[in-house]
Amino acid sequence: MTGNGSKRCKCRQDGRELGVKCPRLRRKDGSWNPNHGSWYGKEEVPAGPDKRRVYLRLGGFATETDLIAVYEKAGRLLDIPEAGPQGHEARMEILEMIRAAHRKQARLPEYEEVHRKFKAGQPLQSMTFGEYWQQWEARRRRLGDIRKSTLLGYMSHHDVHIGPVLDDVHLDRIFAPTVEQVFTRIDERNAQILADRESNDPEVRKAARSKRLTGPTTKQRIKATIRTVLTDAMREHLVSFNAAALVSLAAGKKAKGMVWTKARVEAFNKTFQERLAAVRANPELPSTSAVKVWSNTDLRPSPVMLWTPAQLGTFLDYAAKDRLYALYHLVAFRGLRRGEACGVRWVDLDLDDHVLTVTKQLTIVGRQVEEGDPKTESSDGVVALDKQTVAVLRIHRKRQLTEKRTAGEAWLDTGRIFTREDGSELKPDWVSEQFERLAFAAGLPPIRLHDLRHGAATMSLAAGNDMKTTSAMLRHANLAITSDLYTTVLPGLAHAAAEATAVLVPRAVAVGDPSETDGLPSVSPIRSASPSDFEQP
Repeated sequence: MTGNGSKRCKCRQDGRELGVKCPRLRRKDGSWNPNHGSWYGKEEVPAGPDKRRVYLRLGGFATETDLIAVYEKAGRLLDIPEAGPQGHEARMEILEMIRAAHRKQARLPEYEEVHRKFKAGQPLQSMTFGEYWQQWEARRRRLGDIRKSTLLGYMSHHDVHIGPVLDDVHLDRIFAPTVEQVFTRIDERNAQILADRESNDPEVRKAARSKRLTGPTTKQRIKATIRTVLTDAMREHLVSFNAAALVSLAAGKKAKGMVWTKARVEAFNKTFQERLAAVRANPELPSTSAVKVWSNTDLRPSPVMLWTPAQLGTFLDYAAKDRLYALYHLVAFRGLRRGEACGVRWVDLDLDDHVLTVTKQLTIVGRQVEEGDPKTESSDGVVALDKQTVAVLRIHRKRQLTEKRTAGEAWLDTGRIFTREDGSELKPDWVSEQFERLAFAAGLPPIRLHDLRHGAATMSLAAGNDMKTTSAMLRHANLAITSDLYTTVLPGLAHAAAEATAVLVPRAVAVGDPSETDGLPSVSPIRSASPSDFEQP
């Protein structure tokens, strides 16, 4: 194919376009005027079974050389399919790909790629990431093979971060640098939010306060979303590799659990009072409660904070009269997750045998409470209960029966151990808010409700239980998870460990011995080691 090129222009006379008849297209000597008009081509494509003539018309080229180069490449592409009905169908698809690329002023499809796909029986025209996302999301909804809350997280990642960058990109054109643009956009957005927070315009600062920065951990989750979608595209032979797997991001640091020591509590209280005074004195800021300021995570030494046993005791004593006391007690001592505590049922509890079987959890999906399976397969397990916890649950049962009699016909029999006053299911977010209000009223430093689970693991280890026992209580998939996440040491335990370590080393003179006269400990001559030093007792 050469295009059989000719020039035309957009000039008009009497309201009609002159096209190829414009006198300015040629010079006086009959040669083409290089400064007027554009080159257009027309080539016939091999006809199909119906013998209908089909043409490839392309135009807008600056030179005849450009036109011929495109038509030569188009001809090679159209020659890929063999003769016959199936070949003609593929040829028409290639023809449309050529036209679409020309309309968008994009490069024509690569010959090697189209040839490979045709020989492999794969779709010739790669769909965009946005088109595939719509199919992928619809399929996930239909199959129900992804937890709803997880799918909503994927959708949020796509709508806010991924879609604006990748939706118009064809799947076979997604490379690692393409995916990296998603995170470049996130970094630019973060920088703009930080700049707006320091703006001299109060309206800009006010708008920026409601915007959240996207941190390293969330970036990792966004990358995982892209990787999950492209993995499915690989299974369907729509892409040959997973570009997201080749993208390197800064690792999200896991929050280190820290204990509310006396010094940390004093520092927090000072900062909290200063922040509360500043918030209430600033007319630009909306009015807010002291609890909201107190619960703000940026005032804490770490997002994950633990109470000491004494602080936990203070909370439990204060909350003992609360109707949901048994829930907080269960989480604090047996390490249930929030959704699991809200979802447990009386049918899953055996007070005589002192066991609770975790089979369901409640989560918030699109502002609605939904029942689902526990977080992982290992989460679906049996929790052993101590006598004190059993006694607390028996008292709670009596209280609930009283509420049921009071409600009468208005009682909603959900079968849950923990409910609202009318028997309806608890909203996990509301339970967290109630917990924070109780902790604030008790005069304690802030922690999350989930941090009671961290505390339960820490106290289990401090009580002498081994890692395997503690891991079984938390229903983790393996010991590594427990060891990595829940080994924060309480101050008392750390002190005991330090003392135990110190006594292992024999000393001839104790540091600080009253016999010291010059302020420095006397040093005994180093003795030679004897075989008995290394003998097992």
